[in-house]
Amino acid sequence: MPGTTLPPFPDDVRTHPLLIVDFELIKAGDREEIDRLWEAATTLGFWYLKNHGADQEVNDMFDVGAETLALPLEERLKFEQGDNGQSFGYKKAGAQAIDGTGKFLDNMEFMNVSKDDALAYPRVVHLTYPSTINARMENTVAPFVRKSLDVTYVVFNIFNDKLGLPKGTLESMHAMDEHSACEVRCTRSPPVQDKEAMERAMLAAHTDFGSLTFLHNRLGGLQVMPPGHDEWSYVRPIPGHAICNIADALSIFSGGILQSNIHRVVPPPGAQAAYERWSLVFFTRPTSSKVLRALVESSPIIADAVKKQPDKNFESGSTAAEWLARRVRNRRINNRRGPDTWAAGRGTEHTPTAA
Repeated sequence: MPGTTLPPFPDDVRTHPLLIVDFELIKAGDREEIDRLWEAATTLGFWYLKNHGADQEVNDMFDVGAETLALPLEERLKFEQGDNGQSFGYKKAGAQAIDGTGKFLDNMEFMNVSKDDALAYPRVVHLTYPSTINARMENTVAPFVRKSLDVTYVVFNIFNDKLGLPKGTLESMHAMDEHSACEVRCTRSPPVQDKEAMERAMLAAHTDFGSLTFLHNRLGGLQVMPPGHDEWSYVRPIPGHAICNIADALSIFSGGILQSNIHRVVPPPGAQAAYERWSLVFFTRPTSSKVLRALVESSPIIADAVKKQPDKNFESGSTAAEWLARRVRNRRINNRRGPDTWAAGRGTEHTPTAA
């Protein structure tokens, strides 16, 4: 439960170090810090972000998540996502497969709130939400959304310059209109004590669907598989530090310069496994009508990167909305038609055997 005193992350498990980026410094234009962000984004695609200024908004959102997921299951199910590729709403535990066999199901539940609904409240753009969310939409959810977007746009403008794109290109492709699938996600996973369950993923290996992920978690469980590795490593949670990562759309737009890396969620290690795991994420995604393809006409840098990777396809043929719906739909166990269904929900080109 948010607010509970938690045991420390253990020192005897394999972790992968992430670069720490100071948001205040990149916002101020510090060249050394901007170069550190660029290094992280073009290698692993994951980094810690400190001094992001969202600590109070994050704490308040954890409270909203706890209030919402404490509602009776029958109430939560009134807002279930369903199996048609809809991302907003409630996802119950066990709705998704976590491997190609379909034998094992996820054990985490979450509520996704649309950015559009949060900023337009009380007008409904996409979906209605439980009373616990509506009661705090204006004073908690919307401020977190705005803060997350502020952080995202600072990062986008840095990437925009580094990629040689015309000024404002990336920001305009993620405009704050009412035609995107940006969302806030509050997730709860139960304590795990069974040894077999400890070794099984709670959320399947995947790359993220959109452009940029802004994650806040207090227990371990996130794992990455860095390029060239064949084993999973934990990402150690650091108090006050968000974990950011590049997602598929931004990787495709950049011609693979920005790295969307595979990751998964497993039970927290050590003594942390005995506690509920909560996480809070803001997913930034492109405007729904944008086609996911490398921006080769807009940047010689991107065009050159694509030419150097003739074996990769940067023409997805999908709009951002179609890409998201396919990914979400194929992860649902009710839509399973075999191992290919699960594979179609995973993401870009990643097929490591350990996943």
